[in-house]
Amino acid sequence: MGRSRRASARAAGQAARARLFLREGVRRGIPGRRASAVRCRRELMCKEGLQSLFPMEEIAIMGLWELLPHIYNVKRKIENTVDAAMLFQPHAVVTIDSKGFSFCLLQQLKCRYNQKVDSPLHVHYVAPSFWAWKGGESRLSKLHNFVDHMLCILPFEHEICRLNGLPATYVGHPLLDDAAVLKVDPELSSDKSMHQESGEAFRLEHKLSPDATILTMLPGSRMQEVARMLPIFLRTVQHLSHTLNELSLVIPVAPHRDVRNYVENVVRSVPFPVVLIPGGSLEKRYGAFNASKAALCTSGTAVMELMLAKLPCVVAYQAHFITECFIHLRKKINFISLPNILLNSPIVPEILFRACTDKNLAAELSEVIFNDEVRQRQVGSADRMLQVLYEPIKQRGGSFVDEVRSLSSSVHSPSTIAALTVLYTDKS
Repeated sequence: MGRSRRASARAAGQAARARLFLREGVRRGIPGRRASAVRCRRELMCKEGLQSLFPMEEIAIMGLWELLPHIYNVKRKIENTVDAAMLFQPHAVVTIDSKGFSFCLLQQLKCRYNQKVDSPLHVHYVAPSFWAWKGGESRLSKLHNFVDHMLCILPFEHEICRLNGLPATYVGHPLLDDAAVLKVDPELSSDKSMHQESGEAFRLEHKLSPDATILTMLPGSRMQEVARMLPIFLRTVQHLSHTLNELSLVIPVAPHRDVRNYVENVVRSVPFPVVLIPGGSLEKRYGAFNASKAALCTSGTAVMELMLAKLPCVVAYQAHFITECFIHLRKKINFISLPNILLNSPIVPEILFRACTDKNLAAELSEVIFNDEVRQRQVGSADRMLQVLYEPIKQRGGSFVDEVRSLSSSVHSPSTIAALTVLYTDKS
């Protein structure tokens, strides 16, 4: 019987990452496999039979200063998770994202097992962005002490990991799973009529006029970032409301009760129609994107999804002053949004930190809405971004691709590739 224990993090992107180990073909291939999740989106993973120790939103915290009030609680959660893992006696421990929590967990597990021969395989899914920070690559060699294999979602990461002594595999970005579900072929330009039909269906479902100007807002998934960014986003669109015909807003809401209650309370005072949709629904999210003229979003998985939908957007982000100072001191890249990083070009406008005011955002958003050249620059870059993500998987070929094809309708399914990599990796 195979057993795996998973630790996952963040609502943003979890719908895609939760597919790891939940693919029907993989489950059929390992009839005796049991899995337990220490933190998970309950509605996505627990319905598949995984057991959750606690909801991930309890420790979904961003920033250095913002973490300080929660350190004791996070430490206690790690200790509880280690105890549960030891009791479960897994053959593999798979941690997902959230490097602070995940690496502390794996380090403590390593100490508990104390070099036993039968200690479980440690796999981490979603490499930390070591490439973004000064001295980041030098830390990779230390990870090998408690991480046996790294699953990378960006095409340039796995080779850097290997050069620093850490076994790694590029499994593909979860966006490629979305592309497969939406029937977007990474090798072909997406069908405009499909986008149009999806957008029209969304307008009809939510009784939005064909002439209405719809803007999508993606203020994040954690309570702290939603509370920080949503008011700024709402003030931003109020600056532009007189220039937009029949303005309506759509907000995909993270499936956390506190976040939903907060968003519902805030939008009650908004002077134009607001449609709230479940953020965990792939169909509704992309329906909203296809119906929209533009979007405001925080950086992360959301901006990748907007690129896949070919919806022009502006990326915005604020942080505590101390966190901002640390970022400016340590960063070594010019962008924070993945499309810009992958294409090494300022395709998506980024309004960050102290520059992130409603007036600055309104000016940039106005350009994205009304300037056709700016819009086309983003739309025209979407296919190039998909190619960057897809090409290394395409080149892999051989028996591995045949195995992926036998379990998934898409040979570039990151979740299936990730699951197979875990299943066929050993500690040697």
